[in-house]
Amino acid sequence: MSTLKLPLSGVDEADELLENDALALLIGMVLDQQIPLERAFRSPFDLQQRLGKLDVVQLAEADPDELGGVFSQVPALHRFPGSMAKRVQEMCRHLIDVHDGSAAAVWESATSGSELLANVKALPGFGEQKAKIFVAMLGKRLGVQPSGWREAAGAFGEEGSFRSVADIDGPDALAQVRAYKQDMKAKAKAAAPAPPAGAKAKVAKAAKATKSAKAAKAPRSAKK
Repeated sequence: MSTLKLPLSGVDEADELLENDALALLIGMVLDQQIPLERAFRSPFDLQQRLGKLDVVQLAEADPDELGGVFSQVPALHRFPGSMAKRVQEMCRHLIDVHDGSAAAVWESATSGSELLANVKALPGFGEQKAKIFVAMLGKRLGVQPSGWREAAGAFGEEGSFRSVADIDGPDALAQVRAYKQDMKAKAKAAAPAPPAGAKAKVAKAAKATKSAKAAKAPRSAKK
């Protein structure tokens, strides 16, 4: 088990930033989709290096195209740097409008688990599941445990589980979380309804008909 509370990126400096900078942690959580989690949670550190600091006002007021350019610099901070730059900027604007620019106020102002979940769900980029995972992360990894936090986190708040990033305290836990996710994907795939009988044949027949129609319309080469 790592001595770091959030050993997520594989880079100690980046993990320390997540632990000590609430804005960095929120940015990492926003980016944690469609890319490896190590990259998502290292990106706040890389963003800080590129900008000189992580400042909620600077990010909120940045020119969108320029901020997208920063996210797109090699190595890009996300698979979709432009759209994720916009999402991070929207989140920073929300923090200013609702929490006086304080990222930590999202959880420090919450007096119950349900209030904490509501605060997190209100953030741009946080859907129902991501919000519950973040509540679980705060409780399990950072000791943010208002009354009812486990209930608010749902299954992700269960003690001893390995369902999400909230349960990662080192390489072994990371491997268990990944194994759990792979198992869930396999079960979902197996449970997916099979295509109707003859559906594949109909698709193939339609494709063949389209190909024949295109061939008929194509100009014929002049005979020699």
